[in-house]
Amino acid sequence: MKNPAALIFFIFISASLWPQSEIYLIPKNVYVGDKAVLVLPLSGASVNSQDIVLTPSSADFPLHENIDFHRIILERHTGVNRLMIEFTAFVPGLLEIPPIEIGGGYFSGLSFTVSSVLEGSPSLILSGPASSLAMPGTAIMFYGTITAAIIFILLITWFFLKGRIFLKKWREKYKYWKLFNSMKLIEKRLYKNVYKGEDKRIILDKLSGQFRVFLSVITGINCRSMTAGNFETPEFETALNSRRITDSFNPAQLGNFFNKCDELRFSGDNIDSQEIFNLLEFLRGFIGTMEDSKRLTA
Repeated sequence: MKNPAALIFFIFISASLWPQSEIYLIPKNVYVGDKAVLVLPLSGASVNSQDIVLTPSSADFPLHENIDFHRIILERHTGVNRLMIEFTAFVPGLLEIPPIEIGGGYFSGLSFTVSSVLEGSPSLILSGPASSLAMPGTAIMFYGTITAAIIFILLITWFFLKGRIFLKKWREKYKYWKLFNSMKLIEKRLYKNVYKGEDKRIILDKLSGQFRVFLSVITGINCRSMTAGNFETPEFETALNSRRITDSFNPAQLGNFFNKCDELRFSGDNIDSQEIFNLLEFLRGFIGTMEDSKRLTA
């Protein structure tokens, strides 16, 4: 070994930072959009040392497309050492954290699971039967049972007459609610990506593609393969009118939006961040207008 001192130093650092127990999350169940902390316990130091903190402005700060890291802290105290990673995840499933280099240590292979609020929750378990009523409450139980039976019959009658139509409309509204919330999360994430200095052309590609998918669901028209000029054609406006889309849906504004996206992506010039912020501002206003109009066809 040409440099034994380096080997000894590496062994010392690895021994001092090796995990002593399983990693855990705070809170235990993390959902999309929640702020959480991943804690990795390490072996304690022999003496107290100052904590090491990485922030988004640090050179070694990790980046991930679906995770927004807030801070990374390496606590070094007598008997207690731990790595704390504060983050917010934007997609459900098993996510792997990029390698982290902090305080002379190198951490890789860390992962965690993010749950979705849209996933079905396990069936609820009914509590045990209540104890028998005392004799004076028998009348309440008797009339209460009759009232409940009458209400149940009325509900069944209402369901067969109007309930299925109501449920169909409710499912349609829930579908659009999920669509709007998903698009809002995408807009916020792209906004943060601009501040982080990510490739602006990649951001514009995602903005244009995700917005076209959103429009395809809203209008029922395949907007994924449409050019910017197609949004300003009479055929597109006629298709919107045939689906009774609200007049706040302005095809000319959409044409201008996608024209600007294409101009910035393919011009070859440096892209000003403010231009992307203006596009995201339009997207935010457009989504808000469509959500508040409440005129989408069921």
